[in-house]
Amino acid sequence: MQKQVEQQAEHATEQDRIVADQQLQLKLQGQELENLRRLSDALLQATRGTGVPGSGAPAPITIAQAAPLLGSPPNSVGEAPAAAPRVEVASVPEGLGVLTPRGHWVVEPSTAYTHGSSNRLVFRGIEIVTGLQIGVIEANDADRNAAEANIDVRYGLLDRLELEARVPYLYRDDRVTTLAQREASATRTMFLRGYGPGDIELSGRYQINSGLGGWPVFIAGVRVKTDTGISPFEVDRDQFGVAQELATGSGFWGAEASLTFLYPSDPVVIFGGISYFDHMLKHIDRDVGGVIVGKVDPGDSIGANLGFGFALNPRFSFSLGYKHNYIYPTKSVLGGTVQRSESLQVGAFMFGWSFAVTDRITISNNYEIGTTRDSPDMRVMIRIPVRF
Repeated sequence: MQKQVEQQAEHATEQDRIVADQQLQLKLQGQELENLRRLSDALLQATRGTGVPGSGAPAPITIAQAAPLLGSPPNSVGEAPAAAPRVEVASVPEGLGVLTPRGHWVVEPSTAYTHGSSNRLVFRGIEIVTGLQIGVIEANDADRNAAEANIDVRYGLLDRLELEARVPYLYRDDRVTTLAQREASATRTMFLRGYGPGDIELSGRYQINSGLGGWPVFIAGVRVKTDTGISPFEVDRDQFGVAQELATGSGFWGAEASLTFLYPSDPVVIFGGISYFDHMLKHIDRDVGGVIVGKVDPGDSIGANLGFGFALNPRFSFSLGYKHNYIYPTKSVLGGTVQRSESLQVGAFMFGWSFAVTDRITISNNYEIGTTRDSPDMRVMIRIPVRF
């Protein structure tokens, strides 16, 4: 009996030791899970654009490399997991990134070059048989170039609210050659230039949700475009109403409402959005080439875009996407008669890359290749956002 009691006591002691070891392991695992949770929350905050607590500068779009955290076994019981590297995807097109953290500034100088060309052949007359035409033939060949420099300033007013102002300066250069075939051929080439301040823009963007639970981050935006640039109705014209220089602004106020989304899926960020731009009508009441231009209502536009950004490493990323805009016809009152233009389809493929020079300075290079008749042939933009 005494021996059995001693054996049971030894067995109970062994059981107590095993239970104590298990409790210690559970405690250490609990600490490890808590560290993982804190690290995940911090990385999610950075992805949403609010910045990692205690960091000095915001990141454009930050994705956590989740494989070391979820896909691989822990190092050992009680050992803290290695910190996941932060990967920035800053190559997404402008206006589609995350918000500036509260209390921080982003100053972004940028420059862009746009080239477009068009060829048009018009025949006004009668074709008697194939190759035999009676009438007037007109051919148009136009090459249009535009260079612009912008200063963009963004400020994080609240955790989910960003304000932005943009001041552009434009230089435009067009060459238009017209061939008219009547009794005799007549060719005319015009060189037009224009430069000066463009239309200043003011905008605000608000992050609607937190992005938790596997949801994308939705951002609502409002943009107001002024008419500070040189209007098409303010340029010099000859006695026939033909412009002798180019405008640097649209001449109309406008407002845009947009909704964009960002969906991080390591190491990719899927982006997209829709927008509606409303041009405000205006009473011109001006004589242009002997015709009184009355009320003009520029066509509104509906836009959509979709693409993705891919991080190759913590400093370099690239993006691919497509955008399309449908522009409604413009209604004008010319000499008391209502004129209506044609609608426009403007589409472009987008791609770009970005490189983080330092924690605060990034170089981004974006390209657009036109896909429709109404689109510019190409557009190249270089942006250098500096975060403070």
